[in-house]
Amino acid sequence: MRDNGRMTTLPPPLAIGPHTVQPPVVLAPMAGITNAPFRTLCREFSGGKGLFVSEMITTRALVERNEKTMQLIHFDETEKPRSIQLYGVDPATVGKAVRMIVEEDRADHIDLNFGCPVPKVTRKGGGSALPYKRNLLRAILREAVAGAGDLPVTMKMRKGIDDDHLTYLDAGRIAVEEGVTAIALHGRTTAQHYGGTADWDAIARLKEHVPEIPVLGNGDIWCAEDALRMVRETGCDGVVVGRGCLGRPWLFNDLVAAFEGRPEDFHKPTLREVARTMHRHAQLLGEWIGDETRGVIDFRKHVAWYLKGFSVGSEMRKKLAVTSSLAELDAHLSELDLDQAWPESADGPRGRTSGNNRVVLPDGWLKDPYDCAGVSEDAELDTSGG
Repeated sequence: MRDNGRMTTLPPPLAIGPHTVQPPVVLAPMAGITNAPFRTLCREFSGGKGLFVSEMITTRALVERNEKTMQLIHFDETEKPRSIQLYGVDPATVGKAVRMIVEEDRADHIDLNFGCPVPKVTRKGGGSALPYKRNLLRAILREAVAGAGDLPVTMKMRKGIDDDHLTYLDAGRIAVEEGVTAIALHGRTTAQHYGGTADWDAIARLKEHVPEIPVLGNGDIWCAEDALRMVRETGCDGVVVGRGCLGRPWLFNDLVAAFEGRPEDFHKPTLREVARTMHRHAQLLGEWIGDETRGVIDFRKHVAWYLKGFSVGSEMRKKLAVTSSLAELDAHLSELDLDQAWPESADGPRGRTSGNNRVVLPDGWLKDPYDCAGVSEDAELDTSGG
């Protein structure tokens, strides 16, 4: 319930198997973004509240113990519960990966990716292309749930491949029948990628269609008020936040404050505070990678997101985008007017916004929504992350 913009009662806790998520806020898995350092930042701003999921882990790479993949599934001892998102197209390989996670005690929660729209994934029949093949989806879910034992299995998906090939209602029903614990729906199709406006009505329809399990909404949550509005308008059980936290790890402070009815505690940092967070993010990446230079280089992609809306000249932005040490990063940041207040233009869309893309699919993929011929373990990607 709401009164003058405040939550007068807390929403029900989100139950992910034995894990209680309160407030019901989840960090979306994002390739090359939601690694351990970024999860640490978001978790710190949230006060440890919420659920923070790893970037996408390819099941083939996991069972083959790919070095990069094994690093990506390493969790800090303070991360509880440990959440891994898996991608796979072969039921047997997915099952092996899940059993490996369970047997080696590598996670407390497994999420399955059926929402990725990028061509390198969909051309193999994976990600957001996969739910179109209903029997294949069912087989993967069945293997995952069986292999997971007591670990909860959730899934994240999109509406469908395009407006003529919507799959989310069928996929939701299959998920319930196969024992999936919760579903997150991004209110866009594969063809939309990240363009246009997310269809929150679809989230509401899915919630009505599968009342047996929690439904989480994803798409166009740029600020805490958006999250409250999504819950209010769709009836969803929680929210999944992706691009909205790019360059904004403190959004998780605001999300917690919003769901607890404390809008006065929203965080509107000055540029000086943003600069300190930028330094810490780059430092954490260097420590995680084991090399300061590589960490700062990896951080470069975050610079424009952190600085959006602030008065920073184009030349300085270029310098910051090619830094290769913490000292150099700090030196450039010190030249800015760090007393700048939080600009209203800092909110709004960030990250990828392209839409109306041609969807790359395996040959003949759309001929039969049930026939899975031609899909095998050869379609598995052999690398994880970004």
